[in-house]
Amino acid sequence: MLKVLFLCTENACRSQMAEGLVNHNLAGQVKAFSAGVRPSRVNPRAIRVMAELGIDIRHHRSKSVGDLAGEQFDLVITVCDQAQQQCPIFPGETDVMHVGFPDPAKATGAEEEIMAAFRQVRDALREQLVPLLREKSPRKNS
Repeated sequence: MLKVLFLCTENACRSQMAEGLVNHNLAGQVKAFSAGVRPSRVNPRAIRVMAELGIDIRHHRSKSVGDLAGEQFDLVITVCDQAQQQCPIFPGETDVMHVGFPDPAKATGAEEEIMAAFRQVRDALREQLVPLLREKSPRKNS
């Protein structure tokens, strides 16, 4: 099974949603984790938009890369530009790649506009990362 780490600055939105999406959509093929270079807390709006898809990330917690010390990953994907710049070195055969997404937490306006930004990023994560990891998985199931 492919082990992947999604890395973002705060481990609050994008990396948390990516972890939930991949573990839901590619269960048995890919095991996803997430962490941040400067962790904070899981954004409640990220929890809400994931629940709209039937994916529960209420019990996720924002983690530091250091919290996962000792874990071996096949692939680390940075999902924000700052994390890409601050990405630590991973030992062994770990591949590192960047697939950037805008930060929905920076959206402004009415609540519905902000929620639309979260949905847009959630859907982009699913559309880009799930097929990418399905292809990289040693067990390519549909």
